[in-house]
Amino acid sequence: MATEIVVPRLGWSMDEGTFVEWLKANGEIVNAGDMLFVLEGEKAAQEVESFDAGILHIPVEAPQAGDTVLVSQVLGFLLEEGETPPEYKLAETPVSPAVDEPAMTTPRNETDANSPIAKSKRRNIASPRARRKAKELGIGLDGISGTGRNGRIRERDIIAAVENGVVQPAGTASSAIIAPTQSGTLKPLTNVRRITAQRMQASAQQTVPVTLNTKFNAQGLIAYRDSLKTSATTPSYNDIIMKLAANLLRECPELNACWTADGVYVYDQINIAFAVDTDNGLLAPVINQVDKLMLDDVVEYSTELIQDARAGRLGEDQLTGGTFTISSLGTLGVDNFTPVINLPQAGILGIGRIVAEPLVEAGAVIAGHTMSLSLTFDHQVLDGAPAAGWLQKLAHALTSPKEYIS
Repeated sequence: MATEIVVPRLGWSMDEGTFVEWLKANGEIVNAGDMLFVLEGEKAAQEVESFDAGILHIPVEAPQAGDTVLVSQVLGFLLEEGETPPEYKLAETPVSPAVDEPAMTTPRNETDANSPIAKSKRRNIASPRARRKAKELGIGLDGISGTGRNGRIRERDIIAAVENGVVQPAGTASSAIIAPTQSGTLKPLTNVRRITAQRMQASAQQTVPVTLNTKFNAQGLIAYRDSLKTSATTPSYNDIIMKLAANLLRECPELNACWTADGVYVYDQINIAFAVDTDNGLLAPVINQVDKLMLDDVVEYSTELIQDARAGRLGEDQLTGGTFTISSLGTLGVDNFTPVINLPQAGILGIGRIVAEPLVEAGAVIAGHTMSLSLTFDHQVLDGAPAAGWLQKLAHALTSPKEYIS
């Protein structure tokens, strides 16, 4: 009997994704455990494993590379030797219930389908995520064109409509994006780039960000890392700072928290997300419970996650659950910057470069090295004094890391 190959749910909130490519050819034998196709979810592309065996049959009508697919949509079949493929049925776009949009009650034979009356009563077809985003922004779905199958409105269509001034969020002034007037080339957005832009925009709208900058003597940090170069795994500066930051977050729990309508939500675990630049865009894989890990474990996990991120192997579960984020631009020659809060979090630490410059020590000017740190925090969650106090503690700990890392 033919086995259906369906679109899996890569994340709890996922209702659709982008089909990237088949990893097996039509007619090829597939074994259980083989990677069968690549699916792009909200944050990253992921290879999907086959749990069954058989001969791959890809219908002519099946989704092509770049097509939007729905969770549980049939992509193809696994057949037994000599088995006739079953009929392939195109996926039907589900209509999500909406309490604020009455169903059409006018009979078709009484009203022209293209008349203004019929259009006003026709239910908009939209994904659940699109409806949640519309509700969040306080806008309706009328006038928004859908780019999904059969004109289905997706979350990205809601965002684009707001950005282009097609609709206006409740309580905001008109701010339509000004179209370019000079010749140029349009670069289509990847799913990762689009999602990143949406999250950055949401961060700007939902937080009250304040950034603090400080600089510390990095001689102790450099010496500590040099002392570990003989070990099996040499930590990067980012690994050391991540471990120290996690250890100190218990002393300022509001930085390991987020703002909600009911109050400040403090996370039980300290899960650090860290920014990784990839060919597909910026990703932020997560290491769980960093404060409870040994430094060697942090090094091992971060190395694997960076490799997987740049190879396109990260799964949705590796990109979710972060409670605090670290972003480093030091290797790119940046001293300090304003990192953007990664929702739903209240703090993000920016790491600058190590700079060789004169230092004053015991009244004398000596040659030394400094490093800059930038902390962006949500002023709704905590005030400047505790945030500054935490940043000062971190900078002090980094002058002698050995004393603070067990």
